[in-house]
Amino acid sequence: MSQISQISNTLKQLLRQHQITYKHIAEKLNMSEANVKRIFSTNSFALDRLEQVCEILQMSLSDLFIIAQKQTQQLTQLTEEQENELLADTKLLLVAVCVRDAWTFDEIVGHYAIDTHECVQLLAKLDRIKIIDLLPNNHYKSLIAQDFRWIPGGPLERFMEREVMVKFMAPKKEEPWTFRFYLRGRYSQTSVDIIQRKLNQLTKEAAVLNQEDASLPLSKRQHFGLLMAMRPWEPSLFENLRRENLPRENSLSES
Repeated sequence: MSQISQISNTLKQLLRQHQITYKHIAEKLNMSEANVKRIFSTNSFALDRLEQVCEILQMSLSDLFIIAQKQTQQLTQLTEEQENELLADTKLLLVAVCVRDAWTFDEIVGHYAIDTHECVQLLAKLDRIKIIDLLPNNHYKSLIAQDFRWIPGGPLERFMEREVMVKFMAPKKEEPWTFRFYLRGRYSQTSVDIIQRKLNQLTKEAAVLNQEDASLPLSKRQHFGLLMAMRPWEPSLFENLRRENLPRENSLSES
């Protein structure tokens, strides 16, 4: 991620935390809301404009740069100990997911059967295991990057495969597919690399959109699951028809 993109993302997060909207910025800077949205969506900040937005936040440009630098050190992967601790307590795992999606304290206790005292304790536990920094008045700063990944083959990945992905692929009657498409083919390694790059880029874009939408009230946001997967694979009903002694196709042979 470029430095200006990192600064822009940090600025958006700070505005959400202070509940400052684009409309509020537009009024303060005597601009149209559409123009403010364009500046943030294209990251086209003039230095003096960036300083003006910082003044609305009651901070300096140097403060913003320091915070942005710290956020580049956010966790992109948890430790096995952290993953196990989350899985040991369903409510802790739930609050960690809410934190990652930038829910406020009041939204968590208002939406789920978690009372105020219990939520404080859960946030304190997330602070102790270094997933958030707990701030005064039940505010927090997430230490988890939007595009963090599970440990390959680790506790969370095994949990997701066992408890989440199977159920995700078999939705309830009232949970229609928004999009479902299965694609197969035979690809060169060059093409596989291109597809992987595009999938990685899509995950990053989805993470940014989730972060940007965090400023909206819960009534304007809906839980969605996005599952992307790619691996060497052939349906068993086809595989069973192979001639004997053919090599397996888990890796491409060099020519």
